[in-house]
Amino acid sequence: MQKRKWQRLALGVLSVFLFLVLVLCVHIYMVTRHKAPDANTRIMARLDIKQPITAEDAGKITAWLYSQQGVDHVLVNPQSKIAVFTFAPVSNSADQIVSAFRASLPYKAQRYLPATADLKGSCPAGF
Repeated sequence: MQKRKWQRLALGVLSVFLFLVLVLCVHIYMVTRHKAPDANTRIMARLDIKQPITAEDAGKITAWLYSQQGVDHVLVNPQSKIAVFTFAPVSNSADQIVSAFRASLPYKAQRYLPATADLKGSCPAGF
């Protein structure tokens, strides 16, 4: 009787474990599959400013970026001379925003794109 109870318990634990592994596999598949951007998709972009900026300049850059279509969050750090912003890819693109930034404001700036080696060293879940 005791042996049968342990066998049932082991079978139950194994069944629950296998079910949870299956749920994890389905979850990973659903999260990592590629899909077209929609209205809820947000992309983050980085803008490296190639000259010293002050806190006042950072405020101007922040205001200008917020005025662009699709941009919904902006952070500008005057010490590191980096601006990071998120935008909706269905209404605008990072390249358009950066080129308009260079044309509208008197700052030398360049969009940061990681090198292939940097991407290879990043999280493998999305690749």
